[in-house]
Amino acid sequence: MSQKQQKTNVCRLLEVAGIDYQTREYEVDESDLSAVHVADVLGEDIDAVFKTIVLEGDKVKYFVCVVPGAYEVDLKKAARASGNKSCKPLPLKELLPLTGYIRGGCSPIGMKKPFPTYIDETCMMHEYIYISAGQRGMQVRLRPEDLIRYVPLGLADLI
Repeated sequence: MSQKQQKTNVCRLLEVAGIDYQTREYEVDESDLSAVHVADVLGEDIDAVFKTIVLEGDKVKYFVCVVPGAYEVDLKKAARASGNKSCKPLPLKELLPLTGYIRGGCSPIGMKKPFPTYIDETCMMHEYIYISAGQRGMQVRLRPEDLIRYVPLGLADLI
């Protein structure tokens, strides 16, 4: 890590768990917080840059899906994976109070409370994937199997 780079809570949690990771910083564009933009700026394959989506289900109140950045989560598949009949994205105004994260900086690691969390099975096609480090402008690069074990994540077809 560079001298001026600050550690996020995500980084601290990964260190305590003994998980190998690297951080990558990038210039934030407030007009484009998409994972596609992040992948472009980092010069990385968009299929290896994952975004975190918080959903509300009809049975399991809140759950989290982590999907490749160029895709939208398939709500029917997400509902099925989580044991719900239906689900919808969490309203944006509820994201910070529920998770402790803002849009563009939401990570599956270190939310205020643990929620059932699922990652798209395509993550296993990559040696490393990127997820948010818990703030805009920083990504964490780590092995998908380490992330799956740590959170823990269920593997599912979500896209």
